[in-house]
Amino acid sequence: MSKRKVKNDHMPVGECITQVQKILRERLCHQQLPQKLVGVEAQHKHLLELLKRTAIHGESNSVLIVGPRGAGKTMLLKCVLRDLLEEKEVQKNLLQVYLNGLLQTDDRIALKEITRQLHLENVVGDRVFGSFAENLAFLLDALKKGDRSSSCPVLFILDEFDLFAHHKNQTLLYNLFDVSQSAQAPIAVVGLTCRLDVLELLEKRVKSRFSHRQIHLLSSLTFSQYLDQVQAQLSLAHDFPDTKFAEDWNAGIKTLCEDKSVEEVLQKHFNSSKDFRSKHMLLMLCLSRVSVANPAIKPADVLEASRLCLADAKANMLHGLSILELCLIIAMKHLNDIYEGEPFNLQMVHNEFKKFLQRKSNSMYNYDQPVVMKAFEHLQQLELIRPVDGSLAKTQREYQLMRLMLDHSQIMESLQKYPQCPTDVKQWAMSAFG
Repeated sequence: MSKRKVKNDHMPVGECITQVQKILRERLCHQQLPQKLVGVEAQHKHLLELLKRTAIHGESNSVLIVGPRGAGKTMLLKCVLRDLLEEKEVQKNLLQVYLNGLLQTDDRIALKEITRQLHLENVVGDRVFGSFAENLAFLLDALKKGDRSSSCPVLFILDEFDLFAHHKNQTLLYNLFDVSQSAQAPIAVVGLTCRLDVLELLEKRVKSRFSHRQIHLLSSLTFSQYLDQVQAQLSLAHDFPDTKFAEDWNAGIKTLCEDKSVEEVLQKHFNSSKDFRSKHMLLMLCLSRVSVANPAIKPADVLEASRLCLADAKANMLHGLSILELCLIIAMKHLNDIYEGEPFNLQMVHNEFKKFLQRKSNSMYNYDQPVVMKAFEHLQQLELIRPVDGSLAKTQREYQLMRLMLDHSQIMESLQKYPQCPTDVKQWAMSAFG
């Protein structure tokens, strides 16, 4: 016992850091569900009651979970299922079918997926069905027990529910809701969506068969709760192998969350987005800076992580452009200023660039037309410029109308950071009109 205690108390720092990285990454990447959900206790209780009635009493139900992206809809459902499957009766009987609107893009694909997840490929075999309803009825019939008196309850989870409403005639939704209304088989249909107007997308016959139960996840989080969550997600549990390291780490996290500069950064993130994903992304970036040389998260790490999170992706792309491509972007900026945002073509951009070359011929190389065209096409591939709708048909490439997808501040910011940018080019960009 004493040997083991000594061993635990003197784990190498490198090993402790590896353990910390492993535990916190699992927590932040949703591989590990929280023990208790905070702020959505009522929604959790409501959903658990509904699914219990289907899984245990064989009562059919339908419900929609509505909330913005990253609000915790999937996490809520997973936590409810975890609690539900703790009951032995449910564990043995409940079947789950996961469908996603992004993957099952039509009803035929969805039906194949339902058959696969219910392991009924052999039962269906080469049978040909007259309609979708007949096929679904056959699948649910195949799940009935030997005495045909009762059937296994089936839970249908429809992620990106609003996309299923775009299927032809909404056949899948109609048939699932129809079964959930009748006493054919005990099924529960749970839809996850981020659209508040989702019911408006449903046809009248589908809407009439839906139970109109909705669970809304709209964040009512305060900043102090947000801070507590950050501290809880970065803290280590009491059962960490090295108790001394865990105590020091937790004390460091507490001090970090009380730091004024860290509070300001977190306040900025809280004001822009309260969702779990953006918070987890920020904390993952902080965690990635922890190493043997830097064994704790410091305020500077949080500031750097925040800078990376809030970095402008398009402005960063400009740092990798050639001088010619950068000059074309500046020429487009000037054309935008002169013509007040009207679209431009390659010929206009090239003429603007030539004017600059005539004034600064000593410092810039005169590029040939094919080289300029290649640079222009590369900007289009990077989606820094895009063609105006309908301008591509039967128009020569140099006369196709384009729009610049960058604003003035993005261009000026990237010019300041561009490595070894010629002074003439900077001055040209700052001048009012080319």
